[in-house]
Amino acid sequence: MTGPATTPAPPHATYWPAPYATAPLDATVRVPASKSLTNRYLVLAALADGPSRLRSPLHSRDSALMVGALRALGAGVEEVEGDGLFGPDLVVTPIEPGRQLGRVAVDCGLAGTVMRFVPPLAALCSGSIVFDGDPPARNRPMGPIISGLRGLGIAVDDGGRSALPFTIAAAGGVDGGHLVIDASSSSQFVSALLLAGARFSQGLHLEHSGPPVPSLDHIAMTVQVLRGLGVAVDDSTANHWIVSPGPVRAFDLRIEQDLSNAGPFLAAALATGGTVRIPDWPAETTQVGDQWRTILPRLGASVEYNDGTLTVTGGPEIHGAELADTSELAPTVAALCALAGSESRLTGIAHLRGHETDRLAALVTEINRLGGDAEETEDGLIIRPRPLHAGVFHSYADHRMATAGAIIGLAVQGVQIEDIGTTSKTMPEFPELWQGMFTARRGAAKPAGAR
Repeated sequence: MTGPATTPAPPHATYWPAPYATAPLDATVRVPASKSLTNRYLVLAALADGPSRLRSPLHSRDSALMVGALRALGAGVEEVEGDGLFGPDLVVTPIEPGRQLGRVAVDCGLAGTVMRFVPPLAALCSGSIVFDGDPPARNRPMGPIISGLRGLGIAVDDGGRSALPFTIAAAGGVDGGHLVIDASSSSQFVSALLLAGARFSQGLHLEHSGPPVPSLDHIAMTVQVLRGLGVAVDDSTANHWIVSPGPVRAFDLRIEQDLSNAGPFLAAALATGGTVRIPDWPAETTQVGDQWRTILPRLGASVEYNDGTLTVTGGPEIHGAELADTSELAPTVAALCALAGSESRLTGIAHLRGHETDRLAALVTEINRLGGDAEETEDGLIIRPRPLHAGVFHSYADHRMATAGAIIGLAVQGVQIEDIGTTSKTMPEFPELWQGMFTARRGAAKPAGAR
């Protein structure tokens, strides 16, 4: 937990005038690939029984950090020409079992998937692997991974912090077996161990003991991805996951676009009373972002799905709502609730305090900074209607905070986003795609402050 989000922006901070809509938007938007799927498949490609190809993968800071981590562990990752709109394909040559590394360093940046998914993979190598990241990353929960590795017989030196930085003394393999952890602070702790479990000599029987695990949809994604590559996973008993030992099948597949990152663009339809379409929306998916189909109607939108295109049309006003377990979608939801005409309550998202920043504190601080009325609860937020005004919306180096501010800026003239560049974590193209909605629609719009 990072504590109350009240730290001012540094003196060198840059401010991006959020485009302000003077008419309903009418736009069609394609977004880059899913970070969650790209980084899961990169890990599994490094464990696979042959070379694998990721078509149309994400190219962002988080995915680049994952590529760098895998290369540090001995995987080959090559960019090859593909047909994706946002960059080349990736061909991955797996890590040799028991790879001798010596001493290497892994830069986790602020990527939860790197700091949590890579250590169990690194334990299969041989050497001293040092994990560290950006200064804020040292505040993110890591205890269950560190204690889990120790429970598997792997020596970890974390200086007693249960956080980055730490060093793994890898011995060339992991026996596996039964392991009990408390994953109540993040589903990534479960996914991290499941992804590597098939390559443990005895497989893995992972048991969660503690308060409920948040974001179970992300674990379901991990299980489905593993099964799709021939790994046997038994999740028939709650809080137990049994991964059988065996190979991970090499693959050649296309990565779905990021449905969570599509959320701000769909939210733009509600914020402006317009229409936004996202083509190539999967009919079936494990991505949590598919929940937009049910969340946005609760907030007053019309949602249609036809021929692979999701179309969202905003109504005359945004409705307040009571919504539970919105997970990583919560910042986008909170931005819409700040523009709503009635009170909203978001529950079941206490774990967001341990994300890139303390998102609950940050959202309350920034909404209220613009004149809103937001309140933090034990496990969520209460947001009441109040007119908002111009001002700076701080990002806290958190991509979802930056996009939340951009949503508010569509409806409130004069909003400036501190460090819009932080969106490069999962979507470097965000500013251009966002501005592109103003040229790909009917009706007029202009950037904030334009005359």
